[in-house]
Amino acid sequence: MKIPFLKMTLALALVIALHSCKENKKEDLKNTAEKVELDSTDLALLDLNLPEGFQIEVYARGVDGARSMAMGDNGTLFVGTRTENNVYAIQDTDGDFKADNIMVLDTMEVPNGIAMRNGDLYVAQVGSLWKYPNIEEQLGGDLEKELIYDDFPTEFHHGWKYIAFGPDDKLYVPVGAPCNICNRTDEDERYATISRMDPDGSNREIYARGVRNSVGFTWHPDTKEMWFTDNGRDMLGDDIPPCELNKVTEVGQHFGYPFCHGGIVKDPEFGDLHPCSDFVSPALQLDAHVAPLGIKFYTGNMFPSEYKGKAFIAEHGSWNRSKKVGYRIMMVNIEYGEAVSTEPFIDGWLNEVEQKATGRPVDILLLKDGSMLISDDYGDAIYRVSYSETALANN
Repeated sequence: MKIPFLKMTLALALVIALHSCKENKKEDLKNTAEKVELDSTDLALLDLNLPEGFQIEVYARGVDGARSMAMGDNGTLFVGTRTENNVYAIQDTDGDFKADNIMVLDTMEVPNGIAMRNGDLYVAQVGSLWKYPNIEEQLGGDLEKELIYDDFPTEFHHGWKYIAFGPDDKLYVPVGAPCNICNRTDEDERYATISRMDPDGSNREIYARGVRNSVGFTWHPDTKEMWFTDNGRDMLGDDIPPCELNKVTEVGQHFGYPFCHGGIVKDPEFGDLHPCSDFVSPALQLDAHVAPLGIKFYTGNMFPSEYKGKAFIAEHGSWNRSKKVGYRIMMVNIEYGEAVSTEPFIDGWLNEVEQKATGRPVDILLLKDGSMLISDDYGDAIYRVSYSETALANN
């Protein structure tokens, strides 16, 4: 009777040892460069529709769960994730706009949000913010990081964060509503808000209220006003409420959640507490359930002049609609500083007949040459969109 027990004990010890070896190997490989995969055969890029003269190519593959992006001063692309818990560093060492090396810089709890400031990398977990000083000088060596803020709510529901530095040198950080629909600001006033703070984590203040779940914001290049996307609530049907593109013109403005959605839809549970007229209406209503995430104004010089100053939004795509929508890059037409309409810039990630998606765009980043990077957490890829007269002539 003792022999089987001994065998089982030895077997268990072997399993633990093997697991430990795998974990140690994984830890040893952290911050170690590996060659980037560039194969695009399974990404169906030929199915994508772009305006004439534009082309889309793979910048990097194997970026599992690629989400938010930030560019280092020396050209290293840093990428956060939501489901993989990895922060990636990606390098194009020969300047051909195709990544050569990729490394897992660090592993953290849902490090969706990342931002760069003066050579320092900032990473947002669900409950905390970290800084990696002079990050590009640390690549391939022992990482130094500093905790700058650790007092955010820790609920996972809408707890992942998008972060960015504004033109005022403040770090902007959202805290999503910890639910589909609820009113918990009495419990913690930071729920459903966007806050800002100094780079060292001090002097935090609420910048915008009534924001259900923003996973993307940017600043107008001329007015310096913040524009942000917001994901509308679920379970009211296929076509309501609208998702939102919002513009902040004063500190402390309230954008409606949970009382009013899209500026027009009274919430069935909380709508009697405040009318929609009490809140700031969206700069533009977006289609319901498209899940708008990253947003950028085009400020480069590669695209034709008519694209300059327009905003681009990554629509991640619906998850609970009877017929899928989104899964595309939308272009926002701006007139006299106001959003007036949207139109598709890139679509085709969604096969509408089969109702299957081959990609889910998340974030947008502009390169110095004026081309555009797009992250895709479904295809585990980063794409580069460029424009040329040669491509136009070949169309």
